[in-house]
Amino acid sequence: MTDPAARSELITVRDYIRYAVSRFNGAGLFFGHGSDNAWDEAAYLTLHTLNLPLDRLEPFLDARLLSSERDALLDIYRRRCEDRLPAAYLTNEAWLGEHRFYVDDRVIVPRSFIAELLLEQLTPWIEDPWAIQSALDLCTGSGCLAILTALAFPEAEVDAVDLSEDALSVAERNVADYQLQSRLNLIHSDAFSQLAGKRYDLIVSNPPYVNAESVDALPPEYLHEPEMALGSGEDGLDFTHIILREAKKHLTPDGILVVEIGHNRDALEAAYPNLPFIWLDTEAGDEYVFLLRAEDLPN
Repeated sequence: MTDPAARSELITVRDYIRYAVSRFNGAGLFFGHGSDNAWDEAAYLTLHTLNLPLDRLEPFLDARLLSSERDALLDIYRRRCEDRLPAAYLTNEAWLGEHRFYVDDRVIVPRSFIAELLLEQLTPWIEDPWAIQSALDLCTGSGCLAILTALAFPEAEVDAVDLSEDALSVAERNVADYQLQSRLNLIHSDAFSQLAGKRYDLIVSNPPYVNAESVDALPPEYLHEPEMALGSGEDGLDFTHIILREAKKHLTPDGILVVEIGHNRDALEAAYPNLPFIWLDTEAGDEYVFLLRAEDLPN
């Protein structure tokens, strides 16, 4: 229920953002789907709800609000606190860099470290982005990494695979938004099962990688995401094992594999002591995304 005191006392955008921060902190919300603190999330939800530019808060802080705008803000704050929905599900959008994607609860909220690497065209590991002719995004979800791959490598035909037909429906919408239907193919497949005979210059994947202990401790916000997109066995590596077992037969001789594995670096290196993992630098560190060349993968 909307707080009647807030409805009558709060006047400006500044007032509403302050109120939202207080509500979010008081509710003990978890922030991990695009922002990492109550202020940023309050500012984002406020600007989005008011149809204001997301990168220009200052000019609007002292603007007074219409009655309908106040109601809309109080409602979205309430839903964030009471339903513990990630902000992306409330706004139906998620951002990777400057790229916007439609999302809803049929897909995990995009937050892959691979995105920043694709925005740099995987430099220096790929010397000539125009030489990449074929690419695969395994576990595509909303299609965000497949789309970023297509944008980074303009000559590539990209296959985007997911086991969830619901996720592929969301991905189809995003592919259409970016007008990439002519060279981005959505494929319903359990891992590589529907890709017999296909080979790629580049395979990227942000697969499920949360271990069982961490799944049991997930905050409520994460429980709104598709379960199959999060957990991957006791150590979080069940799907990664499939990738490492099958990837070589789907890579060209000079192809490369890029996979995100969360906090599982130690477990992965212990399981594959002879694989020469290259750990890629991201803004969060060098333990979350690995690269392997086709020649180094097991047969």
